[in-house]
Amino acid sequence: MHALRKWLLAGLLVIVPVAITLAVLRWVIDTLDQTLLILPADWQPDRVFGIHIPGFGVVLTLAILLVVGAAASNFIGKKLVGLGDRVVSRIPVVRGIYSSVKQVSDTLFSESGNAFRTAVLVQWPRADVWTIGFVTGTPGGDVVNYLHGEDYLSVYVPTTPNPTGGYFVMLRKSDCIELKMSVDDALKYVVSMGVVSPGITNR
Repeated sequence: MHALRKWLLAGLLVIVPVAITLAVLRWVIDTLDQTLLILPADWQPDRVFGIHIPGFGVVLTLAILLVVGAAASNFIGKKLVGLGDRVVSRIPVVRGIYSSVKQVSDTLFSESGNAFRTAVLVQWPRADVWTIGFVTGTPGGDVVNYLHGEDYLSVYVPTTPNPTGGYFVMLRKSDCIELKMSVDDALKYVVSMGVVSPGITNR
C-alpha cells in the first residue's frame, strides 16, 4: 500500500502541473482566436485551409499589437492617440470607465512606471503575521493630507492561490522590507502557497 500511495503521489506531481498548464494555454488560445472574427469570412483560416487550426488568433493579436504599437510610437500616431483620448473624454459614462482603465494600464505597462517592480515583505493582516506584497506606487491626491508628512507606499497584497484578488493598502515605507527576489519569483511563491521557494537575485 505504501508503494501504491507513493506512485499515486508521484503521478499527481507529474500530471497536475501539465494538465493545468495545458488547460490555461487552451483557454488563452481559444480567447485570442476570437480576434479572427474581425476578418472577412473568406479570409477565415478555417475556410482557407478547410480545417480548424487553433492558434491563428494568437498570431493575429500579436500582429495587431505590433502594428498599433509602431503606429502609436511615431509623431503622427501620438497626435491621433491624443485626439482619440480627447474625443472619448467628452462622452459621458464612457469617459469615466476609459480614464480609469487607461490610468491603470499606463501605470502597469509603462516602461517608466514603478508598479509591480518591487516585492516587499509586510506584516498583514496584523502585527507579527508576514506576507508578500507588491509596490504599486505612492499615495496621492487628498490622501496625502492625512498621512502627516510620513513616507508611505501603496502596496498590493495578493490572495493565495488566486493573486488577481487581493487588498490595496498604504503602509509606512519603514514597515516594508524590500525583498531581493524578482516579482515573478515572489508571485510564484504566493501562488504556490509557499511550496515553491523563490530564488534570490542581486539588485
